[in-house]
Amino acid sequence: MRFEIPFHGHENIRSLHPKTIEITTESCLTTNGDCIIGVRASSGCNDLPEKMKALLQNSKSSITCTISVKDFMFKVKGMGNDKLPLTNPHDVVIRKSAFVCPRTLATNCDAAADLLPRQMVKILQNPDARGTFAIDVT
Repeated sequence: MRFEIPFHGHENIRSLHPKTIEITTESCLTTNGDCIIGVRASSGCNDLPEKMKALLQNSKSSITCTISVKDFMFKVKGMGNDKLPLTNPHDVVIRKSAFVCPRTLATNCDAAADLLPRQMVKILQNPDARGTFAIDVT
């Protein structure tokens, strides 16, 4: 199953966090949010279709998140987790760790914000930039 979340860039995107990647529906971003790679996202975890939530809440599910910005694509692979509440209305976070909270979409991921190509980050520092956060679950 696939679900796509459009998002926008922001001048304060730094993409330096070594353990997470986040998109948010919020429009404001400080430089402290160094895991955030997109703002004004169309959905938070709570907005995902129920069928997708059920797949994400299965620890045997494989998750691939594809971040697309202009000609750049960055894929992150992770796992579902039966403890995911998926109830945050604003944020979607993928994590290298097994930590779970209402914002968590996937755990045990193979990459974080610090590995995003710097050319992609540079594009995302333009508030007019647009990207897509695609979630594929099998």
